[in-house]
Amino acid sequence: MFMVFLTRLQSQGLRASMPGGWQALGFKMEHFDASLSTYFKALLGPRDTRVKGWFLLDNYIPTFICSVIYLLIVWLGPKYMRNKQPFSCRGILVVYNLGLTLLSLYMFCELVTGVWEGKYNFFCQGTRTAGESDMKIIRVLWWYYFSKLIEFMDTFFFILRKNNHQITVLHVYHHASMLNIWWFVMNWVPCGHSYFGATLNSFIHVLMYSYYGLSSVPSMRPYLWWKKYITQGQLLQFVLTIIQTSCGVIWPCTFPLGWLYFQIGYMISLIALFTNFYIQTYNKKGASRRKDHLKDHQNGSVAAVNGHTNSFSPLENNVKPRKLRKD
Repeated sequence: MFMVFLTRLQSQGLRASMPGGWQALGFKMEHFDASLSTYFKALLGPRDTRVKGWFLLDNYIPTFICSVIYLLIVWLGPKYMRNKQPFSCRGILVVYNLGLTLLSLYMFCELVTGVWEGKYNFFCQGTRTAGESDMKIIRVLWWYYFSKLIEFMDTFFFILRKNNHQITVLHVYHHASMLNIWWFVMNWVPCGHSYFGATLNSFIHVLMYSYYGLSSVPSMRPYLWWKKYITQGQLLQFVLTIIQTSCGVIWPCTFPLGWLYFQIGYMISLIALFTNFYIQTYNKKGASRRKDHLKDHQNGSVAAVNGHTNSFSPLENNVKPRKLRKD
């Protein structure tokens, strides 16, 4: 009901209070959104009506604008911070990482129980075959979609802490693409075979963000040993997702095949990028670089998780050298 209220407020109340120029712009945006919806319907078919009125899902423009703003901050943020002192952000990092750890744990547990209650088929699961369990999966996957917006903060913390060498092509590609992909997933295939990758990713994020949170506490850093294995888990996640998605192609059900082909292609791109990252970070040639960043453990400076390393040319290379922070 809250989501429906927000949508009605946006389309009715706000429009009435707009000045003339802004109101005209609002009508143009509505017309543009209607054109987009027509195009999406012709390309992808009708949307899933079960998510109609849900926050951020009725039209694509907010998700697209958030992605554009994210990319602009990635481009302009390091330039703005170039001659400024880095921020510590230690306290907020602990809260941020704890929050994402708990959210990821919640999503993982709810997805597992929803799949169990709905007796989901591992090989192929349609989007309208499990009744109330499908709705449970849809509600959790909305939080999964929304969490991709929250995770933009990963990059913003890098910028604020002036750790620009960790804003890599892999990092930006992964963060920017996931939010947009999951907007489409939530509107067309918000349950069924879509559950598997999100379930694995939520589990990996429990490990990853708990690592981030613990590493934000200096006294805990000597006891953190599983950084390398998080990246291995991510690679295993992509391989397992490809296997499970391929099952839906080999033994098809009512789940649309086009989405399965797209997911296989996207997983292959992530495997290629993460494999390059892993090789650059953990092979013998990367040993000296790892020593240089041995103390970089916090969310704004962790050097070996989720693509946060200098395995690609950084997007901002002309940052002046600075002394390492003691915190």
